[in-house]
Amino acid sequence: MKKDIHPKYSEVIFYDTQSEYKFMTKSTMTSNETIKWEDGNEYPLIKIEVSSASHPFYTGKKIFVDTAGRVEKFNKRYKKN
Repeated sequence: MKKDIHPKYSEVIFYDTQSEYKFMTKSTMTSNETIKWEDGNEYPLIKIEVSSASHPFYTGKKIFVDTAGRVEKFNKRYKKN
């Protein structure tokens, strides 16, 4: 195998900003932000908008998420005159 072509695969913390749910897993994603985990070690923090703790399919709740203004952009683009 070629050396130095694979991304670093390490433990990170994913933080669901909508439900404030955090979980640790391994990923190739990196971040400048870190967080101290339950074991006392520091890990990179990856913020996400939707996880199983906030997704309507898993929670049974209807939640409207529009952080990037996608609906307004769509309405502006396809607005009838």
